[in-house]
Amino acid sequence: MKIVFAYKEKNLIYSGFIFPLILQISTSTTLIDDPERQQAFLQIISDQFSMKIISSIIPEAKTAVQIGKETHIPISTVYRRLQLLQENKMVKISGGINKVGKFFVYQSKIREISTFFDGKSMRIYVTPNINFTIV
Repeated sequence: MKIVFAYKEKNLIYSGFIFPLILQISTSTTLIDDPERQQAFLQIISDQFSMKIISSIIPEAKTAVQIGKETHIPISTVYRRLQLLQENKMVKISGGINKVGKFFVYQSKIREISTFFDGKSMRIYVTPNINFTIV
């Protein structure tokens, strides 16, 4: 994750986050206008662990163990954040069975989040990851 921009212009504060993506396909951006959904997105982008997890699972689906190893986040924290992200419809979970047993992989539904605040109102725009829609 990297901050793309953060500046103030005529009492309007802009900030945006872009997550690394190997292949970028044009997708539509969705305005999040529900206050509860806005709060959920603000909670997610203000949490360093959630942001590392989302950044890790944008390009490809990964297991919780893979996410933990790649991000150096304790596995219990990874599972808690994945649950929060799932409850807020920000990740897709797929599962399967292999020789070892059951497994689940997680992929981010989000590619980009932008926030705008002008002192009176706030707007949050979300760009979905490839093949996903933001609900």
